[in-house]
Amino acid sequence: MQCNVDDTRSTATLAGEFTFADHGVFRTMIGKLVKTKDSTCVLDLARLEFIDSAGLGMLLIARDEAKKANRKLVLRHPAGQVKRMLEISKFGTQLTIQP
Repeated sequence: MQCNVDDTRSTATLAGEFTFADHGVFRTMIGKLVKTKDSTCVLDLARLEFIDSAGLGMLLIARDEAKKANRKLVLRHPAGQVKRMLEISKFGTQLTIQP
C-alpha cells in the first residue's frame, strides 16, 4: 500500500493493496492524521484497488483512534473490490462513506 498524508487538509490517500502487511505503515499514518487540527479526517480510497479482512479491521482501528482524538473518520471514493467489501461488511453502519 502506498499512503500519502496531506496534513493541511487532514486527508490521507491510500493506493494499491491494503493488507495485514501494511499494519505498521497504516498505524503511523493514522497517528499523523489524527494530530491535525480538523475535526474530520478523510481516507481517500479512490486509488485503493484491493482490501482484505485485515485491512477492514485496520479501518475500524483508524475509526477508534480518530474518536479518541475527538475526530470523525470519513472514507471517500471507494471503488471496485474495495467498495464491494465495504458494502458486504456493512461498513456504512460503522463509518461515513462518501461516493
